[in-house]
Amino acid sequence: MRRTATLMLPVLTLVAALISPGAASAHHSFAMYDQTRTVTLKGAIKSFIWSNPHVVIWLLGASEAGGGPQTWTVELTSPGNLERIGWSRDSLKPGDDVEMQILPLRSGAPGGAFKSAKILATGQVLVANWVQQSKTAAHP
Repeated sequence: MRRTATLMLPVLTLVAALISPGAASAHHSFAMYDQTRTVTLKGAIKSFIWSNPHVVIWLLGASEAGGGPQTWTVELTSPGNLERIGWSRDSLKPGDDVEMQILPLRSGAPGGAFKSAKILATGQVLVANWVQQSKTAAHP
């Protein structure tokens, strides 16, 4: 029995090594976003999906740079990270009119990484990281 356990250890180590990179690579980088530019969008929240690994907002709106309304896909951090800075699954609701700042997709597709949003009806400003929150008096 002891010899079997000794022989199994290298096999189990190899299996763990082969599985781990796959799990680690499942999480993507934010290199797909142009972190040198901020785009401002105005529109209405179409959907606010509170799920792991990232919260997602679909916004029906237009860029301040022009063009007609279209559906923008905006990615945030995880629900746990957002909860730690005061967000909840009710922070945004379908139909909320917002002005939102995003880091746009490098591809030019209508989407980006969330920076901040102002709910126009209340003036409340939502941010998604500790640095931004400390600079913003009105947060969730």
